[in-house]
Amino acid sequence: MMQLRPATSDDYLPIISVVDSWWGRPMAAMLPRLFFNYFGSTSLIAEQDGERIGFLVGFMPPAPSTHAYIHFVGVDPDSRQAGVGRALYEAFFDLARSANRTKVCCVTSPVNQRSIAFHCAMGFDMKPSQTTIDGLPYHPDYDGPGEDRVVFVKPLDPSPVSNGM
Repeated sequence: MMQLRPATSDDYLPIISVVDSWWGRPMAAMLPRLFFNYFGSTSLIAEQDGERIGFLVGFMPPAPSTHAYIHFVGVDPDSRQAGVGRALYEAFFDLARSANRTKVCCVTSPVNQRSIAFHCAMGFDMKPSQTTIDGLPYHPDYDGPGEDRVVFVKPLDPSPVSNGM
């Protein structure tokens, strides 16, 4: 049975050692230790049978104080399609609601079709942009030169849902 818990600094090395293989490309540079050291209370680890099978790194920015932000998510390829990502997101939504946040934001690359489909299925809206690829709105150079992103926003229903944590 899968369990969710807050992330700790002890999770950093096990996660960083698998993140590139889970993503299928170099991504470790996007996940510095500081997220595990300082945002553990708003970041989550999914475990099954004592093994880490997923994680979500998120935080509550000071401004705008109505927003929560998901920075990075990873799910072990052997655990995909089992609801791990959905469970992590739903638990983060509950954390955001408990902090009186009304929107969750995140970004992904325009080439990451699986991520785009997942976020749309989770109820995120794509932030409009003048720039599109095959009708997909993206924000050029969002994370620096050549680092285009699709920007997502999800309004939160104010009714909390128990996540069992």
